[in-house]
Amino acid sequence: MNRNLIRTLRYAWERPEFRAGLQHLIDLDQVTALLAALSTEDRDHEQDRRAMDLLRSALDSPEIRRAVLLLVESDDIRLQLAAAIAEGLPGRPALAVAIAAALNDPRVRAQLHDALESPQVRDLLLRAAEDGAQHHRWSLARQLLVLLARHRTARRLAWSLHRHGLLRALRE
Repeated sequence: MNRNLIRTLRYAWERPEFRAGLQHLIDLDQVTALLAALSTEDRDHEQDRRAMDLLRSALDSPEIRRAVLLLVESDDIRLQLAAAIAEGLPGRPALAVAIAAALNDPRVRAQLHDALESPQVRDLLLRAAEDGAQHHRWSLARQLLVLLARHRTARRLAWSLHRHGLLRALRE
């Protein structure tokens, strides 16, 4: 699992209002222990698998998706998330700037919300998180093209991300 994603998840998890909104949905202690284990250098495959299972269940739960999207709606949290992402990408400043610009655009946040309501988009995001570390880029690219061809919400989001330079920064 990508270390920058883990850092961002840990930052979000440290927000008391975020945890308070989720306490009736998931075991907070289990998530805290898992994030702490993932942030160490010597984590194992079982921890990565547990993290992916947690991410999968979070994306499948409408309540958790809404809580995450509400988290990103807060100016303070969005600013700090962007700073955490930039810190995690010291060799890719253009990518960090593009992510921050996209996060600050209310249209992108609304399109992200719409896209995450699609099971196909969520499935592709999970496969990208799982397979990204295993370098199955061609398979993911093919699935992304199919998704863009079939789902208008995904096309809108992709176009907005392109306008913010995110796609160009990912290619570099």
